[in-house]
Amino acid sequence: MHLARVGHDARLWARDGALAEEMCGRRANAVYLPDVTFPERLQVTNDLEQALHEVDVVVAAVPSHGTREILRHVSPLVSRRFTVVSAVKGLEQETLFRMSEVVEEELGDRVAVAVLSGPSFAAEVARQLPTAVSVASRDPAVVEQVQADFRAPYFRLYGTSDVVGVEFGGALKNVIAIAAGVVEGLELGHNALAGLITRGLAEITRLACASGAQRETLSGLSGLGDLVLTCTGSLSRNRHVGIELAHGRSLDDVLSGMRMVAEGVRTTEAALALGARCGVELPIASQVAELLAGQKDARTALYELMLRPQRAEAG
Repeated sequence: MHLARVGHDARLWARDGALAEEMCGRRANAVYLPDVTFPERLQVTNDLEQALHEVDVVVAAVPSHGTREILRHVSPLVSRRFTVVSAVKGLEQETLFRMSEVVEEELGDRVAVAVLSGPSFAAEVARQLPTAVSVASRDPAVVEQVQADFRAPYFRLYGTSDVVGVEFGGALKNVIAIAAGVVEGLELGHNALAGLITRGLAEITRLACASGAQRETLSGLSGLGDLVLTCTGSLSRNRHVGIELAHGRSLDDVLSGMRMVAEGVRTTEAALALGARCGVELPIASQVAELLAGQKDARTALYELMLRPQRAEAG
């Protein structure tokens, strides 16, 4: 919708043929954004070949666990070079790859790759509310292309070459947001939430930098900005999971009642595996993992974080 509004002919691909047909007729997505009408320049299709015909830019905004499968369907349809803009916030569980690495492995040098991330609830972008995000690519020309194609009076993009930092910020904040939801659900107060967000940022930064990110990226939009939004915003799916777990519901029960994916549930185990590989301690992610597995109740997990040995803040 955003790209069509700013003057591009855009196609929205949906795997579900019935959903695509309904959106074509309704000119809206009745499930996720029922009160937002599709712009005239937005075409909806269930045909992947039609969606990719003579495109210049493809935005990948699917769940992380389905990204590789969809790219394998895309691969034989690539007849000309285009830019893939990944808006997927997660890590692949089996390989621990970031999403841009999955894109590059499946599509190779036939595409240019950029990453779009930052504090941006989709519903607010759809309603043209002011939003600022990061766009990252190793190729400065690709960053400039995406900035030019996506910019709008309500949508501002800041460029960077730090793909690793932008992707880690977007993926790992979901893990911390589950813990933030627990703080909210247990009514532990603003002090506890501020402390969790701050120590969560330190945890994300340690792992990201151990993987090659630039430290300053994690204090920017795709790190601190996205973390604050996801830990405090009422539209956050991962925060919702934490709140419900704190209320005593099982993970399966919580997820069965959600129509959208909470990426932090899958990312937690991948983050811990990556931390073990890099020799980086992730105490918040560890407690979240035990909570998700049903090995601890919410209050015990949070208080065990508070009772850890004290240390220097910069450590």
